[in-house]
Amino acid sequence: MPDAINDAMPSGKCLVVINAGSSSIKFSLLAGDTQATLICFVHGEIENIGTTPHFFADSRNGQRLSEHQWDAAVSHEDLLGHLIAWIEATLGPDRLMAAGHRVAHGGLHCTTPQRITAEVLAQLHAASPLAPLHQPHNLAPITALAARHPGLPQVACFDTGFHATNPRISRLYGLPKALSDDGLQRFGFHGLSYEYIAGELPRIDPRAASGRTIIAHLGNGASLCGLINGKSIASTMGFSALDGLLMGTRCGTLDPGILLYLLQEKKMCTEAIESLLYHQSGLLGVSGISNDMRCLLASKDSAARDAIDLYVYRATREIGSLAAAIGGLDALVFTAGVGEHAPEIRASICAQSAWLGIRLDPVSNQAGGPCISMPDSPVTVWVIPTNEELMVARHTFLLTSTTN
Repeated sequence: MPDAINDAMPSGKCLVVINAGSSSIKFSLLAGDTQATLICFVHGEIENIGTTPHFFADSRNGQRLSEHQWDAAVSHEDLLGHLIAWIEATLGPDRLMAAGHRVAHGGLHCTTPQRITAEVLAQLHAASPLAPLHQPHNLAPITALAARHPGLPQVACFDTGFHATNPRISRLYGLPKALSDDGLQRFGFHGLSYEYIAGELPRIDPRAASGRTIIAHLGNGASLCGLINGKSIASTMGFSALDGLLMGTRCGTLDPGILLYLLQEKKMCTEAIESLLYHQSGLLGVSGISNDMRCLLASKDSAARDAIDLYVYRATREIGSLAAAIGGLDALVFTAGVGEHAPEIRASICAQSAWLGIRLDPVSNQAGGPCISMPDSPVTVWVIPTNEELMVARHTFLLTSTTN
């Protein structure tokens, strides 16, 4: 084991957390004697899959441990194989005790983290049509690890699971019952992020933890969740991760009539529409410049300002909707890339939501918080970094601790 890892690795069970997508595979190595003491000692990623795949792994203190680059022709399977082989060689034999995976969709049946069995894996593959761009990539590392280490316990944690507490009526669309029963209903996503923040609130703001809170997960993917007493009541994302807010390259809420128009009048095929909605819309589509909020905020182009203003407008409008769903508002929490690092966006959203009782502290907001509201603000406003990987690791530790 390299000294840089050996020196930084805590004692206890060693876990790997894998978050695999179509264009990247992120991973973390964590260890600890209990759920509460789990510490990440290595994190890394294979980025730019499909263009210029690049692997890197960094230690807890920021030291670059390994790096490799391929040409675009390398397969997703070969990249996964490289990652698994690197973890094996780095940790040494019999050090890895379990693997946890972020999985987009639990379908109608998997609403809590699950120890992977053949039956569970079959259910998750059956849910792939509900998240066709995410699910197959999420499940690929599970299969790859099982082939190389059939005895290694694996756990799947679902981005839809946290929203299982949503009232039944809030899940329904105005569609025939047979379609709803077949899975065409609201699921919600970013659940692991929301679960982490909900777990932090009792320590940070007990009033918010037991009251009515809206969490704004604002990143390249973006959504809002309304909670009562730490439980999800409503979310801006629905059947797919396209719904709700304007995102980096995703459109957010869209009149279904637009899809009919694109099919019938523009003669677009389903593949072209899928690419339009997932990869060419959002901040990138409106601005014509970038999906990166930092780039847009630095731009003087009027189209960049349109994209920013629409992003803020959609978030503000949905905050009002969720406040109605949860019967008021005691706290607003910003998290994820934009939420944690863009004070201008936070200020604009809070200014347009002032009617709810939000009084922003400009100095604290510019400094990044954690509390960014005035002391006398009826609604407290927070900036809390999320940690989805740690949430997966905690579930994995719990579900595998009885067997290792």
